Amino acid sequence: MISLRKTTGLVGLTLASALVLTGCAADGGDSDTVVVGSQAYYSNEIIAEIYSQALESAGYTVERQFQIGQRDAYLPELESGAVDVFPEYTGNLLQFYSPDTTATQADEVYAELAGALPEGLSVLAASPATDQDSYNVTAEFAAANGLVTLDDLAGLDGLVLGGPPELEERTYGPAGLLETYGVTVGFSGTGDITVDALLAGEITVANVYSGDPRIAEFGLVTLQDPEGLFLASNVVPLVSSDRAEELAAILDPISAALSPEGLVALNLQSTKDQLSAAVIATQWLADNGF
Repeated sequence: MISLRKTTGLVGLTLASALVLTGCAADGGDSDTVVVGSQAYYSNEIIAEIYSQALESAGYTVERQFQIGQRDAYLPELESGAVDVFPEYTGNLLQFYSPDTTATQADEVYAELAGALPEGLSVLAASPATDQDSYNVTAEFAAANGLVTLDDLAGLDGLVLGGPPELEERTYGPAGLLETYGVTVGFSGTGDITVDALLAGEITVANVYSGDPRIAEFGLVTLQDPEGLFLASNVVPLVSSDRAEELAAILDPISAALSPEGLVALNLQSTKDQLSAAVIATQWLADNGF
């Protein structure tokens, strides 16, 4: 994980350099307009707004096309060149283009994704922040049992895993936990009430997306997955290849500064504090030295 304290000075200097490099060119012309899109998903829109404001600070004119929809709707817009930048997620995007992939670890997913993209599209540097399946426990249960990684669950009795009903048959469900980590669990198809069931003590391990703001709200502990049981899905800018180099100077530092915990905190500001994506993005950029 990248330390924000260590990176903010560097990324601030990098963005300042990008401002100098792009400022002269950004005085006019369509080439200095960047079209930024987002999914119809509040978390994705927040990231897109962060990209947009950083680009504007670097002298670009930004056209926002947010809430486009899901991949079937927005990827053709990127492939046609109508949209220049889009916040994506490495693992899920790789599965879209390569459904039979067996890659799960972050590095191998990113490397395979770069080769799977259609001509004209590129990914910039991936962020440490993720929005993917994860297994979580309460802080009290983690402290009582010394839990940090999924390995640490091995040998504990009476574990009950909760999640959507289909999790029971998925490769990273009970069978995957046993095969990969030697962890034996019962299963409860808790669906939409998974977090409530965890807090009530009805289950001991909860399948929650790693960007879910309830992780921060209720102080849940996300157990690390060193063996790659889950498909890594790091936040990554998907861009037009012909603009990749110029945009990387601005967006790579943004990606480096966005941590897993930081993404959860951003999402919490949206769901709990009811702040707009624009307000959340402005504050995050300021807090991180941009």
